[in-house]
Amino acid sequence: MTFEGGACPRCGAPTLFKGVISFADRCRACGLDYSAYNVGDGPAAFLTMIIGALVVAGAMTLEFSVHPPFWVHILLWVPLTIIASIFGLRVSKAWLITAEHRRQAREGRLSKPTPADGGPRKDVR
Repeated sequence: MTFEGGACPRCGAPTLFKGVISFADRCRACGLDYSAYNVGDGPAAFLTMIIGALVVAGAMTLEFSVHPPFWVHILLWVPLTIIASIFGLRVSKAWLITAEHRRQAREGRLSKPTPADGGPRKDVR
């Protein structure tokens, strides 16, 4: 699976990200233009809900079973949330761009209807 390590969906070189979670403009190895793909903010919205639910469930379980001091919660859950969010964004954004590349997904375009589509006829005189 090429998306786990931030690999280019075409050649497999680890060139998908230029920063922690930001995409590079293009692959340095094969020249694939990453800006042609639209990942959007979908992964961030889902990860916020999923990671938030898991962290809250874990914090409540820890609180009700062990009753640690508040600083233990801070030292445990803040770094865990940040690491899980960054890792989750990298994996999900890379997975989406890989899926778009494999399926050759592009933005939708409107075309003029033709008579075969039930559109207006062109009269030729």
